Amino acid sequence: MNRIIALMLAALALGFAPAAAAQEIPYWQAVGADLFASTDADDSETVKVGVSYDWRYRTPNDHQGVRVETARFAPATGPALEEQRLYYRFAAPGDDWSWNGQVGTNGETVLGSLGVHNNDRVRQEYFIERDRLETAQGLDQDLYSTFAGAAFDLPLDERNTLTALVGVQAFDGDNLRTHLRARAIHVVKPDWGLSVQLRTRYFHNSVPAEADYFSPEWYVEVLPVVQVRRFHDGWQYQAAVGLGAQREAGSDWRAARHFEASVTSPPISRDWHVKAAVLHSSAPVASGQGYDYSQATLSLTRAF
Repeated sequence: MNRIIALMLAALALGFAPAAAAQEIPYWQAVGADLFASTDADDSETVKVGVSYDWRYRTPNDHQGVRVETARFAPATGPALEEQRLYYRFAAPGDDWSWNGQVGTNGETVLGSLGVHNNDRVRQEYFIERDRLETAQGLDQDLYSTFAGAAFDLPLDERNTLTALVGVQAFDGDNLRTHLRARAIHVVKPDWGLSVQLRTRYFHNSVPAEADYFSPEWYVEVLPVVQVRRFHDGWQYQAAVGLGAQREAGSDWRAARHFEASVTSPPISRDWHVKAAVLHSSAPVASGQGYDYSQATLSLTRAF
């Protein structure tokens, strides 16, 4: 199943690539660099370093080019794995639908992501993404997973919004994970960018404990969150903190924690564009006793 989905991912990217090239000029060229780093309580680490070249660039949401990535996975047990990847990447805005993605290979299989969303009041987004399983068994046996789904934003009024996500995640093997997520968002103080949210998520595994990734029969999380998003001179600053509860099959309820922060520069076409983010969560990612997970991302783009 994963092989079929991977071929579909590549075909969709190639099929919609002309949409990115059909925009009117002027376009510039751009170069960029990006970094992703994550670690968990079991001391597993992932680092991805990429450089990109766009032969057509207007904004971070309107470009077309290539990206070369070096990815290093160091699980808690077992040897580390390092590999190189090559991606075609693009973003194509439209009046009705906008596309973005990066689709490539590590020399073994198709990897990457592809998304499309509309620009209506009720926002719809459809996505598919594929990558390695970063656990020791996943790296040793060359296991991958493919996640596809849809997300919807439903504004109730000027201060209240509901969002929902449904998806399925196919793992190499027999396990199929069903995802359900929902958020209720209330804007408390528009001038401050202050909102309160109730974030909920649930997933179910058809074959629990098939490999060494976190895969109980079911998992549920309920997380009240306070978020602030401010703008200054075009820069966006955002921070969110949450404290709630989580539970999986065969366990009792325990505390769930979440923190995220990001800063994004204005999307100036012919200047530096910068985006940085950090995240810390207690959501489990592997079959260990530790549940802390942290990640940081940084991207720089320069048009010329």
